[in-house]
Amino acid sequence: MSANAITSAELRAAPHVAAGAPEAVTATAATAIATAREGIAQLTAGALAGLELLRVYDEATAALTDARGQVQLISKVHPDPAIRAAAETAEQELAKVSTDISLDRRVYDSLSGVDVSEAAGVDPATRHWLGKTLRDFRRAGVDRDDQTRARLRQLQEEMVGLAQTFSRNIDSDTRTVPVPAAALAGLPADWVAAHPVDAAGYTTVTTDNPDVVPFLTYSRDPEARRALLTAWRQRGYPANIAVLADLLARRHEFATLLGYPNWADYATEDKMIGSEPAAADFIEQISAAVRDRMRRDYQALLVQKRRADPTAESVAAWDGRYLTEQVKAEHYQLDTQAVRPYFEYERVKAGLLALCTELFGISFEPRPDVPVWHPEVAVYDIHEGEQLLGRIFLDMHPRPDKFSHAAMYHLVSGVADRRLPECALVCNFPRPGEQPALLEPADVRTFFHEFGHLLHHIFGGGQRWAGVSGVRTERDFIEAPSQLLEEWMRDPATLARFAHHHETGEPIPPELAEQLRAADEFGQGLYVSQQMFYAALSLELHRRDPATLEPLAVERETERRHGPYEPVADAWLHLSFGHLTGYSATYYTYMWSLVIAKDMFTAFDPAALRDPATAGRYRAAVLAPGGSAPAAELVRDFLGREFTSDAYRAWLNR
Repeated sequence: MSANAITSAELRAAPHVAAGAPEAVTATAATAIATAREGIAQLTAGALAGLELLRVYDEATAALTDARGQVQLISKVHPDPAIRAAAETAEQELAKVSTDISLDRRVYDSLSGVDVSEAAGVDPATRHWLGKTLRDFRRAGVDRDDQTRARLRQLQEEMVGLAQTFSRNIDSDTRTVPVPAAALAGLPADWVAAHPVDAAGYTTVTTDNPDVVPFLTYSRDPEARRALLTAWRQRGYPANIAVLADLLARRHEFATLLGYPNWADYATEDKMIGSEPAAADFIEQISAAVRDRMRRDYQALLVQKRRADPTAESVAAWDGRYLTEQVKAEHYQLDTQAVRPYFEYERVKAGLLALCTELFGISFEPRPDVPVWHPEVAVYDIHEGEQLLGRIFLDMHPRPDKFSHAAMYHLVSGVADRRLPECALVCNFPRPGEQPALLEPADVRTFFHEFGHLLHHIFGGGQRWAGVSGVRTERDFIEAPSQLLEEWMRDPATLARFAHHHETGEPIPPELAEQLRAADEFGQGLYVSQQMFYAALSLELHRRDPATLEPLAVERETERRHGPYEPVADAWLHLSFGHLTGYSATYYTYMWSLVIAKDMFTAFDPAALRDPATAGRYRAAVLAPGGSAPAAELVRDFLGREFTSDAYRAWLNR
């Protein structure tokens, strides 16, 4: 079957991710497990060799990977708690089988025996994938003795369960803060209308993103801002104290059983950066590079604060967004509330789809007939001419117990001539309804960023092997394509094409778009230093001995060392730091990827950012290969040279 012959009817994730009953989730996992076990049985029977052996292994493991992505999504977004619970159990069962395969010496020996020479028909992408696969077997402990493998298997299973519990405790912990009516002064009219004041003169603000960001940005009441930020940083407390301690202890034991000094060194070994010392050095380098810029930004906020309070000696964390908004209004003549009416959710979505159509020559076909897990979920098939490329699901608004951040979920691994890629985007933007769903500029940037992950998965979904399909590059490169797509949100000419006033239909005035771009330059020092605090926190929690570790002390220590603000009293940020499950020790990834993204952006002509020729070359060199080659090679193929930090440093010091 050629790729062109794969039809929409054959896209297979929808019935599973719709998950109408717990039994459907369980059946999805059971089918995948049966498929995987059948494939492994064929592989270890000794009758297969060469590329056919690789194909059977690839399909067996892809069945597990795809099913795990589907049930993981359901565990994060489905409104039915019974279905979410079934999905968590299913994910654990799928993980167990994956662990069993990774520790099966028969499988490892069979793969090790494959002739990888050109004469055997093995291309560079296959060689690269097989090399990574064998390395991952060794990193799982396949070459250790029986007793060690048994303990590693147990630790793997326990780590999966603990990570699930850690995330669940965050997602289910939406807190509320009563604030007086006076604290609504400065907030947008549509936000105020959605938060009516009760007879006692109070309204309720939640820790969901559509409440937190506007309130911390616009409310003039510092005490109310403090209360809300504290509540936001207390999510997961106290439930996650023991959960995180257990997770860190098991990760440490797992790594040391394999001969690594700590989990951080284990987690960084297979990344572009290569080691824990290199990651620590990178964090220190960026922190040092941004320190002067951070101090200048911080001083600007303090000067602004002293206009209202001449006795002020410091800026608190709950002042940051509010004072940044004030500085932008005064020094850049930017009123963000004047920008919001141009960022109505449906218009932003339509504009982003149109931009991708222009850049990459693709189209988006709405599929309201496809089963989904919630009525708000939108589904699109992506085409290039007559060719179907894949399918995306968009779940974009907050609900109780739903994943509270933003992420892309892998659903199906695309394989050339076999099946098409599918993935889902989960965000928490304001919901269209009686009031217009007006996004903050930061929301628009997040939308662009996360959509970059979708494109990467779809465009990279035509590989020969599922094992290198889509976003399966080094983990510290994954964010670069998403960060690159953010650049178009900063382009006034691109904004003018979709940022139209939700009432008048008028495009955003050029001067307002330019003010938004210029104002975006302010606060870079604060942003980067805050990111390095998160990066240092994730690394420190995983490179210290958990037997003597005090996570709250580490949080406060690293925030003082790297962040712009003093730690918030009574806060437990690390307990709601959801990236500790997926990225573990490697949150530095975001800044490492940004260095690469800023360099890749230099290949685009600022006067013609929507040039499809450059975008097509970028797609072919960086996105389409998926994980079929080292990320550094992909970037070199696109830029014609090794990547450097020059563009990043120019941006940082601009």
